[in-house]
Amino acid sequence: MNKIVLLAESGSDIPPDVAKKYNIYIIPMHVTFNNGTKDDGTFPAEDIISYYRNTGKLPKTSGCIPEDFEKIFDRIHAENPDSHILYLAYSAVTTCSYQSAVIASEERDYISLLDTKLVSGGQYVVVVQLAKWLRRSPHATLQEAIDEANILINKTRMCFYPNDLEFLKAGGRVSNIMAVCGSILKIHPRIDLEGGYLKATKKLRGNLRKMIPKLVREYTAEQDFEKEAIWMLCSPGFTEEGKKAAEEEAYACGFQKITWVKTGCVITTHGGPEAFGIVGIKNNMAVNLQSV
Repeated sequence: MNKIVLLAESGSDIPPDVAKKYNIYIIPMHVTFNNGTKDDGTFPAEDIISYYRNTGKLPKTSGCIPEDFEKIFDRIHAENPDSHILYLAYSAVTTCSYQSAVIASEERDYISLLDTKLVSGGQYVVVVQLAKWLRRSPHATLQEAIDEANILINKTRMCFYPNDLEFLKAGGRVSNIMAVCGSILKIHPRIDLEGGYLKATKKLRGNLRKMIPKLVREYTAEQDFEKEAIWMLCSPGFTEEGKKAAEEEAYACGFQKITWVKTGCVITTHGGPEAFGIVGIKNNMAVNLQSV
């Protein structure tokens, strides 16, 4: 039986009940307000929205430092002394977490590290799907688990749509002029994960809620996702009406199971309220493990 323990950041937005079910350890990222720093996951993401609306200031997010990893590596090792830790990281180009883990893992030979090149729901899918695979494959070796993780990383695709550009502007990611024009013209950039980077690939115009069925239909067809499952992202304020519209379209497209992933404090800080996203696994995609 394999003895592999998975670790991911809180920015993966894996909720506590899912993490507990699959024995996934979560290391918190951090959010800094004027009056101090809090661990992501220790307070509701709605507080990010309230803080910005009350102060006009956006909290700052940060990754895990080496000391954070040293503590959790030691904790996992103490609780699972015969196990190997496989850390599936939040996109390494977006945060210091991966490099911090590299530093903390020195002289600890029971740790392997892998950059998922994904965030939020994308990282969620890789980690949870690998946890399920490990349960189905109790005799898998560490290398087989790493190979399976690489396949999932290479096949997982994610995009999200901010409802407005206000939070992206406050975080310095778009200009004031673009944000104002976006608000007036109801422009929503589609943010894709490409090579670990968050990139605006398309600009959509109109009411985001009304466009949701079209977004689901077009993005899932473009990516040619497997039909067994799809994951939908939503940030605080996303309506039940929007969820219903997304689900109805996903089922109409042939998807068998829908899982909603609520964004935590990290992605909510960048994407703002009422954002919507889609994550899926590409269908029958050949993978060269030497290239991932």
